[in-house]
Amino acid sequence: MKTLLFLGSIGGSELIIIALVILLLFGGKKIPELMKGLGKGVKSFKDGMHEIEKDITEEPQKKEDKQ
Repeated sequence: MKTLLFLGSIGGSELIIIALVILLLFGGKKIPELMKGLGKGVKSFKDGMHEIEKDITEEPQKKEDKQ
């Protein structure tokens, strides 16, 4: 199994225990809301990265057009 950053090697039983603890802490109704918020955050991050990449690639072209 792969080794994660600080967790070492995690097996299937450890993942099940972690999932159960999360379910107990947040409840069944809150987990979809949390995942929806996480998904929106990831989408926003990706959109920001695309904007930065677009700005970086357009900037050299503008400099060439001015010369």
